[in-house]
Amino acid sequence: VQLQASGGGLVQAGGALNLSCVASGITFSRYDMGWYRQAPGKQRELVARIRSGGSTNYVDSVKGRFTISRDSAKNTVYLQMNSLKPEDTAVYYCHARRMFSAADNWGQGTQVTVSS
Repeated sequence: VQLQASGGGLVQAGGALNLSCVASGITFSRYDMGWYRQAPGKQRELVARIRSGGSTNYVDSVKGRFTISRDSAKNTVYLQMNSLKPEDTAVYYCHARRMFSAADNWGQGTQVTVSS
């Protein structure tokens, strides 16, 4: 399993970024996909998840601002982040887990920095 994340960067508060994660080596339709983040000195937390069937869930702090989606034709999961806040600053990691499996697969992380 390979997960290649991209799209991070430096943006001012109120701005937007769109993260992408291309998955290879898997049957994409059988995997739940997600985005986690880890800020300095903090634990990694789930930001958003989209299940193989398309249902989504978000951490409360990003509801209404972030949108997760997936494109099965491109084996890609996206995280559209709008109205970014300085507290969104973190390394964002792509995550994949096969349905009914406990095995976690992680991408390399992409840095998101939001300046005030």
